[in-house]
Amino acid sequence: MIETLNHIWPFLIVITVIVFFHELGHYWAAKRNGVHVEVFSIGFGREIFGWTDRSGTRWKVAWLPLGGYVKMFGQSDLGPDADGNTVEWTEEQSAGAFPEKTVGQRFAIVLAGPMANFILSIILFAGVFAFAGQSQTLPEATFIQEGSAAEQGGLLPGDMIVAVDGTSISRFDELQFAVSTSPGVPMLFTIDRAGEVFDLTIVPETVMVDDGYGNERATGRLGIQTDKVVFEKVPFGEALWAGVTETYTWCARIFDFLGKIFSGTQSSRDLAGPLGIAGMSAEVAQHGLAGLVLLMAILSVNLGLINLFPVPMLDGGHLVFYVIEAVRGRPLSDRAQEYGFFAGLGLVGALFLFVTFNDLSRFGVVDFLTGLVS
Repeated sequence: MIETLNHIWPFLIVITVIVFFHELGHYWAAKRNGVHVEVFSIGFGREIFGWTDRSGTRWKVAWLPLGGYVKMFGQSDLGPDADGNTVEWTEEQSAGAFPEKTVGQRFAIVLAGPMANFILSIILFAGVFAFAGQSQTLPEATFIQEGSAAEQGGLLPGDMIVAVDGTSISRFDELQFAVSTSPGVPMLFTIDRAGEVFDLTIVPETVMVDDGYGNERATGRLGIQTDKVVFEKVPFGEALWAGVTETYTWCARIFDFLGKIFSGTQSSRDLAGPLGIAGMSAEVAQHGLAGLVLLMAILSVNLGLINLFPVPMLDGGHLVFYVIEAVRGRPLSDRAQEYGFFAGLGLVGALFLFVTFNDLSRFGVVDFLTGLVS
């Protein structure tokens, strides 16, 4: 029982914080634009507890902690009512209705959710860097494994890797990420050897590693180690800028990761869902609060970025609709938006099932069930 709680509480903290800030962004922008917010919910389903504030907003926590939502007045009142009559608002109601706002106002309200996640990530990264410190492991090959891809490619001890495939790097973890997601793929490394800068093409070795759940996956390995570590607390002003930089870096990594999945150089089985996030949260929490905060910051970047994807049902899909409305001078028809919504719902649902399947595979559930019927 205690072990189960140790897995659950870090996940609940992480998810609740990043979802709360996402919805808070929508809520803040809605209130700034005069929209009445009816419900602010953390989680889905039946309410566990809640309260109604003086403006009439119901703040609540629900049973299923896999997201949340802000319901604004008018969002579900479009079209005819249950009796087939057209819904009409009073002048006062119309002033607080979301659909009655300008396309620019609606765009800002929807965009505010993902932006709040990016701001949260910046603050969390900055807080860790300022109070716990920021480690910088330099991408210098202080040790090269005999017979490794690095040795075969011409790397020597003391070489500093300053760019990979044309992208500048300054930290060893950036090098690790680029190499690990490119097993067996020729990569161009820009090397600084005692002031002389030149390029080497090296093919990372493909290595099968345990993912921590008893399954193996392919990863790239260069075969180098480094002991060039710089660790220090950062003044808050610098930490804030470092938080911006780190948030941007993770956005770039996500695009790179997804690009490699679509190109076939990275396995889609590496995508994680709620169960995988819960496992990561529990593991990271064992190593202290700073690690859990960093995970929260990374997941907040993920949530903000993914919500900007132009998929109907996600914030990005709504933003696309508003751009089309601004260009055409009128919104898409209700039927077109409805088709888009159901298409987006199908895509998001399929992705959810896929990542859940990945999670169950990591925990060995899929193999267990397959064994029962084979």
